Amino acid sequence: MAERGDTPLRVGLVGSGPWARSVHAPAIAAHPRTRLVSVFARRPNAAAEVAAPYGATVAHSFKELVSSVEAVSFAVPPAIQAPLAVHAARAGRHLILEKPVASTVDEAEQLVAAADDAAVATVVVFLRRFAASTIEWLDELHRAGGWTGGTARWISGALLGGEFSRSQWRHEGGALADVGPHVLDLLDAALGEVNGVLAAHRGEPDLWQVVLSHASGATSTATMSMRTPVRPSISDVSVYGMHGYRELAVRNESAQDCFHRLLDDFLSMVHNGQTVHRCDVSRGLHVQRLMDNVGYLAARGLAAAQFGGGFPR
Repeated sequence: MAERGDTPLRVGLVGSGPWARSVHAPAIAAHPRTRLVSVFARRPNAAAEVAAPYGATVAHSFKELVSSVEAVSFAVPPAIQAPLAVHAARAGRHLILEKPVASTVDEAEQLVAAADDAAVATVVVFLRRFAASTIEWLDELHRAGGWTGGTARWISGALLGGEFSRSQWRHEGGALADVGPHVLDLLDAALGEVNGVLAAHRGEPDLWQVVLSHASGATSTATMSMRTPVRPSISDVSVYGMHGYRELAVRNESAQDCFHRLLDDFLSMVHNGQTVHRCDVSRGLHVQRLMDNVGYLAARGLAAAQFGGGFPR
């Protein structure tokens, strides 16, 4: 294994959409200890547009990309990411994964198993967890303790227009699939492991309302929507308890700055042979299970409403 400071880690990028172009590619290319070597996408012309500014090559197959790199960064829909990431892990490649890590719990479990068997480093892009303000906020919460409740709101009109509004998987999964992983991860990190989904409802327009229980004894609520025309978008997380009220400030670091810090952690794992991280693929599986439970309860709630209250016998 190369020592820190030696030749930069060779990274391949899968994807050519807005997130790959604006965050993954420039952050990997700019980091002094990573090099963007190759880009693979469904449309070769789009892959070439991502690769060209950084002198990366275009891979004409995923197998070709994997053969030329030490790590793979994914910026594709979850249903595409999971099976490709399993293949990359089995080939011994370290993984930078987008959230959610898969489209189903079964797929996420298979991905965790493949990464564990291969002993590769993994990190999931729970990007807000890599902001300095979030790290400081969580440290303060854990030092103080005694938090009994919390709330998170992530409300925007992102699916009504803009660069991400043409994303089919986001429209299908709504806010739960896209911002839900961030919300669930942050509440879990702040108040302790979420051990139950007490209630969940999906209304219009794509308005998710969720009540969670935590192993610490705390409870929390989450409200999420990507089809509500609010300006500016609402994105906040807060907790309360015996030490009063603490709110996480709106992120003031760029996505690329947060991704740079993510790469610092990822490189440390790779060079030290570590596979455990607060945002590793096992964390991704935990969040996937929570999302699955939220979706299940929300679907039951909608079904109950169709029968005028209560479940059919």
